Amino acid sequence: MPDLWVPGFAGPLDDLVSRIHRQIEEFAEDKGVEQAYVEVELADGVRYTLESLSPEPGYGFVTIRPHAADDVPTEVIVPIGSIKRIELGAAAEERTQLGFSVRGA
Repeated sequence: MPDLWVPGFAGPLDDLVSRIHRQIEEFAEDKGVEQAYVEVELADGVRYTLESLSPEPGYGFVTIRPHAADDVPTEVIVPIGSIKRIELGAAAEERTQLGFSVRGA
């Protein structure tokens, strides 16, 4: 079965997610923090503070796991093309529990 083509995206999702994970790890290392604060914005304007990002289930879709809060789902499966932007920041002391975990992916 051929890979699903998504406009603006070429290549396997596993590689893309691995590269995003590597970029997050490099950012945290450069900033001298244990974990980065990662926020994703979807095309519809919804923003999530991420705990992890997974290339599953594939076929043009990824799974994002937002940090637990009363008003967010446990996991969200979205088309890769719906991700508008990913913001990286140093997890401030008051939000250190909101760091991103590559190992949890």
